[in-house]
Amino acid sequence: MLSADCPMLLSFASLDMFILEDCIMVGHPVAYSRSVITELMVPNYANFGGKVHGGTLMSLMDKLAYVCASKHAGNYCVTVSVDNVQFLRPVEVGEVVSLMGSVNYVGKKSLVVGIRGTSENLHEGISKHTNTCYFTMVAKGSGGKPVEVPPLILETDEDVRRFCSALQRRRIREDGLLFMNRYKANFLLDNEVSELLAQERCVLAVPK
Repeated sequence: MLSADCPMLLSFASLDMFILEDCIMVGHPVAYSRSVITELMVPNYANFGGKVHGGTLMSLMDKLAYVCASKHAGNYCVTVSVDNVQFLRPVEVGEVVSLMGSVNYVGKKSLVVGIRGTSENLHEGISKHTNTCYFTMVAKGSGGKPVEVPPLILETDEDVRRFCSALQRRRIREDGLLFMNRYKANFLLDNEVSELLAQERCVLAVPK
């Protein structure tokens, strides 16, 4: 693995590598680290409502994100954040869940792994889309510090779309954080806030 402080000079996508000062970092296509986890949903995975617990699915997705990111990076990877977690449909005990993960985006030291989950009723032969989310992972070297990761080789229109979509999600997230920080710093309980809350299911009981 290359030194994290080796500055990048040029990139040649046709050669599937980045040329750096005194070193070369070979890129990997999306298919290189694409992985699947398939698991039967057993009774002890159920919540109080009899459906598979969301935390169980999140744990499986986190493991898959680690596999995809670590294979691409060639290093140990840790989860930094999870975006756009959606539980679209409930998963029943006895169904088989398949989670498909791929590296959608690569930064200097971070990766975004997109995961799509499906659940299949083996008796009825019916599959349904149940989960979608995006894990941001950071690669760590032997000393525990973040290290650079290989570039991602985009071979299809879908690869490009997913890479660009990850960039847009990052922009929206950064803009949202900036907006909320400003909102929090400048918050004032005034008539505008009272009018806003009047349309919501809450009771404003703050002493004046």
